[in-house]
Amino acid sequence: MERQEQERSRVIVASYGRYLEDFEVGDIYEHRPGRTVTEVDNIQFSLVTMNSHPLHCDHAFAEKSEFGRPLVNSGLTLAIVLGMTVNDVSAKAIANLGWKEIRLINPVFPGDTIYARSEVLDVRESRKRPTQGIVTTLTEGYKADGTVFMSFERSSLVPRRGHGVGD
Repeated sequence: MERQEQERSRVIVASYGRYLEDFEVGDIYEHRPGRTVTEVDNIQFSLVTMNSHPLHCDHAFAEKSEFGRPLVNSGLTLAIVLGMTVNDVSAKAIANLGWKEIRLINPVFPGDTIYARSEVLDVRESRKRPTQGIVTTLTEGYKADGTVFMSFERSSLVPRRGHGVGD
């Protein structure tokens, strides 16, 4: 791609995340792409986190449970759903301030494709940090068939435009 300097196109830097001013109460972000959770994902995550519950890794055991098959480790589904929200909710955040009301509503099984959506519940200026504010969101994880399997509320410390790490 050799071009003369005067023939160059504009350079547009990809935007990643949002500033405090970009959030409005009531907005809903449908996070994409989704993620199909595999049996390998489930077993590896369970091993790495030292969760050896047989419902996650022992088919014979899981067949005898009320589910009749292995369950995906809820720590893994939480991590995936949280990760799905980063671009829309916290990519510019200075810090996660906390999660509350984490609810595990329905099981997730290997092979399920999961998605997430977040609703902005509150946006306010920080009392102590004038160049930052707090954004509170409610996130739901749901399967491709629409079944909600998880929800949680999260608060993030987000900079104002011009005051982010990369600004």
